Amino acid sequence: MRGNPAKAFELTNTQVFRRAALPKSYTDLLGRKLFLLLLTIQGLGAFALITLGVMLKKTGVARNVMGPRIRQEIARAGVALMPMFMFVAFALGFLVIGQTVSALARVGATDYLGSTMVIVVVRELGPLLAAVLVLARVGTAHVIELGTARAMGEVEALEALGIDPVHYLIVPRVWGMMAGIFSLTVYLIIGALASGYLWAFLQDVPLTPGDYFKQLTEALGWLDFALLALKTVAFGFFIAIVACYHGLAQPLRLEEVSRVAVRAVTQGVVVCLLIDALFIVLYLVA
Repeated sequence: MRGNPAKAFELTNTQVFRRAALPKSYTDLLGRKLFLLLLTIQGLGAFALITLGVMLKKTGVARNVMGPRIRQEIARAGVALMPMFMFVAFALGFLVIGQTVSALARVGATDYLGSTMVIVVVRELGPLLAAVLVLARVGTAHVIELGTARAMGEVEALEALGIDPVHYLIVPRVWGMMAGIFSLTVYLIIGALASGYLWAFLQDVPLTPGDYFKQLTEALGWLDFALLALKTVAFGFFIAIVACYHGLAQPLRLEEVSRVAVRAVTQGVVVCLLIDALFIVLYLVA
């Protein structure tokens, strides 16, 4: 990408190391993997800062063009996935919550149901599951689309027309991913909690709907809502960064796109787990 800030990523291109012959010893292999890890972290960090700078600097620029693109990405990463997430919420309520309710009822510990549901579903399982599903469904598509565009020279064509590829291609995807994961997480949690009680009711658990939702409201605090919003937005931002970095920041050949997509999904899952671990520490500290 000539004449663009993303050109800096060519300096951290890891393709030379990936295509090199296998090392002769395990220490050389470990050193190469460590060096690739450091290069990837450097590239992702720089790409995230560039994208964030473009988002802040060019807010309001080309509204007539960017507005529809952002709405399209929000629909793609949010509204289009609603049927799948409703099914997942129903299944999650049956597999996790319904079983937890019946197990607590058998030992007479239904008073701890609210706090258990908040910890398992609201804080951990709901946001993480939503992020991984969106990564698998939408993040992969981002890598393939951007990687193909880069390989076919479409990114250079945008630059020749005076259009910033980061602003035009990346920013709408970042906004769409953040809004999509946030909204889908809310629907997933609500659906899972509701369907969980439905399965518990079918198992004749002695717990009224009023008592069930009273325990949930008592277990929830303002910190849960604040950290839930921050976590889902962080998931969306960094998933989009990982996907777009692997699709756009490095020059690719068409035959490399599928392999890069797998690598991006793997790194996206790792990033989600690291973010989740960070928020667990924040919960414990707070």
